[in-house]
Amino acid sequence: MQHRISQLKAAFTVSRFSLLATLKSPTSVVFSLLFPIIFIVVFGAMVGDKVPAMKVALAAGSDTSGPVYRAIKEIPLLKLQMPGHSAKQAEDLKMGRINAILSIEALNVNTPMPHYLVHIRSSGAAASSRQLLETMVSQAISKIDKQIFPNSPSIATLSVTEVPGRAYHSIDFILPGQLGFSLLMAGVYGSSYLLFNLRQNLVLKRLRVAPVRRRSIIAGEMLSRLFFHIISFFIMVLLGYYAFHFTLVNGADTFFEMLAFSLPGLIIFMGIGFIISGLVQNENSISPIANTVVLPQILLCGLFFSIESYPQWLRGFCHLLPLTFFVDGLRKIAFDGKHIWELSKELLGLFVWMLIIAPLSVRSFRWE
Repeated sequence: MQHRISQLKAAFTVSRFSLLATLKSPTSVVFSLLFPIIFIVVFGAMVGDKVPAMKVALAAGSDTSGPVYRAIKEIPLLKLQMPGHSAKQAEDLKMGRINAILSIEALNVNTPMPHYLVHIRSSGAAASSRQLLETMVSQAISKIDKQIFPNSPSIATLSVTEVPGRAYHSIDFILPGQLGFSLLMAGVYGSSYLLFNLRQNLVLKRLRVAPVRRRSIIAGEMLSRLFFHIISFFIMVLLGYYAFHFTLVNGADTFFEMLAFSLPGLIIFMGIGFIISGLVQNENSISPIANTVVLPQILLCGLFFSIESYPQWLRGFCHLLPLTFFVDGLRKIAFDGKHIWELSKELLGLFVWMLIIAPLSVRSFRWE
């Protein structure tokens, strides 16, 4: 019993000094905490949940006194620019600085019912917004027609019913991805560099002659990363919740379920760091190998944009990566309100990766 207690004390001692070393390391703090916070603030503040306004320039000679101009001006998503030099407008349109050039020409001005010719000039640089602009201008003209001809028959009547629903904000997608980013960086880079330095400075060699088992050292390192992740987790989730309205469906229960779901991810990414530290012969080799593991997951696991935007042949590979299982699980817990035991697909994927990584990390552990 005494031997077991000493091993437990050894694990906590290793975790305490490892955590202090991590907190004092600028690289660990910057990549695992500061960078994700910057991404959360930038995307939370700049990526809105509304369609961005379109810049539309009025062509020279456009009528700005009639009802058509006034109706178009009231469209919230349009940012109209007053008529200017035609050559400058054409250059801005070609380079994508504006979405379109709008011309409003009044015909039959002296008649009781004037007619207007509205022309939209767009370019390939703004092809994605042309159809939306055309629809909005058509709706504005139709609104004027209904006001002037209220009794005009229509082929159909449109009615809209809105049912209660949970608003999905950009931060609900971004923040779980940054939690995964933080855990990935802390697990892979933090563990590989720290364990290599401990071996290079002969700290592990000294521990080898002490009555400390290898699993106690590994457990201490895991506890250290877990404590660091809890600190980062609290800061990032609370920042997203209070500053950008991040969704926690069940409040504190959701928060702690997300934290508990991080444990398998922590084991996997720390294990990868252990494997890297055991394979390399010098510190300069850690970064290239770690980048080979980390960068594909950052780019392919849906941290910044959905995996569905990738081609079909690439999605299957993306869905097999451990970071994808982890981030998808966090999003389902936070926004969908699912409990951990309901995430069978994500848990199975993480469990398989744990079965692969854990034995390799133990085998690759070297004292010197």
